[in-house]
Amino acid sequence: MISRTRRGRQRDSLDLRSAIQQKTAKIGILGLGYVGLPLACLFAEKDFEVTGFDVDPAKIKQLTAGKSYIRHIGTKRVAPLVRSGKFAASDDFGRLAQMDVLIICVPTPLTRHREPDLQFIEKTGEVIARHLRRGQLVVLESSTYPGTTRDVLKPILETGGLRSGRDFHLAYSPEREDPGNVTFGTAAIPKVVGGDGRAALALATELYDQIVVKTVPVSSPETAELVKLTENIFRAVNIALVNELKVICTAMGIDVWEVIDAAKSKPFGFMPFYPGPGLGGHCIPIDPFYLTWKAREFGINTRFIELAGEINTAMPGFVISRLVEALSAGSGKALKGARILMLGVAYKKNVDDLRESPALHIMEALEKLGAKVSYHDPHIPRITPTREYPELTGRRSVALTDKAIAAADAVVIVTDHDAVDYQRVAGKAQLVIDTRNAMVKRRAKSGKIVKA
Repeated sequence: MISRTRRGRQRDSLDLRSAIQQKTAKIGILGLGYVGLPLACLFAEKDFEVTGFDVDPAKIKQLTAGKSYIRHIGTKRVAPLVRSGKFAASDDFGRLAQMDVLIICVPTPLTRHREPDLQFIEKTGEVIARHLRRGQLVVLESSTYPGTTRDVLKPILETGGLRSGRDFHLAYSPEREDPGNVTFGTAAIPKVVGGDGRAALALATELYDQIVVKTVPVSSPETAELVKLTENIFRAVNIALVNELKVICTAMGIDVWEVIDAAKSKPFGFMPFYPGPGLGGHCIPIDPFYLTWKAREFGINTRFIELAGEINTAMPGFVISRLVEALSAGSGKALKGARILMLGVAYKKNVDDLRESPALHIMEALEKLGAKVSYHDPHIPRITPTREYPELTGRRSVALTDKAIAAADAVVIVTDHDAVDYQRVAGKAQLVIDTRNAMVKRRAKSGKIVKA
């Protein structure tokens, strides 16, 4: 005989599964940044009714007016969804109880001591706990260390007396957004899902089956959490490898980009990664340290991961050293007092995202050494506040005129946005420090280009 509690649990689960399949389930997305907003748009485009929640009133105001604040999402995508009533934005968290599914997409930065900062997950969990009702599915998407969903979020959600697996369902599905990637948008990227119990796993799998090309269920939330870290550790380690090769190749007078492009002609056993001025973005510079921190709990030192971190964080210094050498060799100029024009401050090409950008580190370091630094970035007209570089807040992009290029003692390409005319830069600049091989890729030729 099935107990009443179990019958109730089965009914809640079946009701929600049916609502997901019929697309009558109401979806709530908490956090409308680079992960939450595209996810909200995708659910709405797949005919779900979606409410996006955020604490930033400016975001709510813009979205309510049908406007986007993220370049690669675009107002043309947001506006029709708002007009149709499929997507609405709100800062009224009392409405969480009206949702059938709640998906958490909040930041997970590091502290100054490079330890996990889970304050946004914890605060969001506390808000949800005040409005949580029976039968809801809660999914965490924020990148984090194994155990966060069950050991951190779950106890917070259960403070109101409801229990995961009995009264509500809890799962983890790591975000896999790649801002600016025109080939792989949210719908084209498989979703990994781990549930706190079989019912939660089944519901979360059913949910993402409705919107993405493929869902990959795994045995636990901890496994799903580690999948995300593994993906980005893989990238961080391989980028560190080619960054170290870049330093070696520079000393030997060999072009590392030419080496990598030739090596990738091998149809097996090699995957190309490319060097740069340092790591940026919301994942690769941060995620490896989440596992490093968690591994210490088990008495394990992650030497390989930490070494990769050291190499990658040393790259801005390498760029500056190449700049100093090139200024001295070319015109006998010192860095102190030199006029430096930086091209690109976003962390990657063609996006308007400053998070963890190595450009900010380079800009700050150059100014501390006495250089006069300006920047041009077609996607970032103004540097917004950051925790690490508050003194750069408010700096504005300068127009990329012939006069501005020629007046600089050196132009440093940090982010190779496609919107920049590199041929013109090559023709007008006194010196170009290219950290992205941008000039070769655009066939811009000059005897004043130095790779870094």
